[in-house]
Amino acid sequence: MKILKRILLTLAVMTLLMTPASLQAAGRAWEQQKSERQDAHTAAKWNEVEIKTVRGAIIVNTNVKVQIKIFTILGQIVSSETLSPGTWQLQMPAHGVYIVKTADATCKVAV
Repeated sequence: MKILKRILLTLAVMTLLMTPASLQAAGRAWEQQKSERQDAHTAAKWNEVEIKTVRGAIIVNTNVKVQIKIFTILGQIVSSETLSPGTWQLQMPAHGVYIVKTADATCKVAV
């Protein structure tokens, strides 16, 4: 009986740890920006893609169509999107460290 309780408790904790990022990611969308934000900090730049951070958001400047994925530090997907050329911003569900991945490179950003 103790083993069953321990298993159920472990499953409940795992579910609680995994749920927030997936729920928070739902409904979040990249928004195209008309102008660049002057308060943004460059986190990484390669080829035709520049990743910037600003309080509570990740900004992507790209001159080409790019597939971009954002993960939590625990590996949970927050966003997976193909962005057309331009400046795009994604409001993050929470402050923290995220992994930004494109076909060419991967970087770590703090928001």
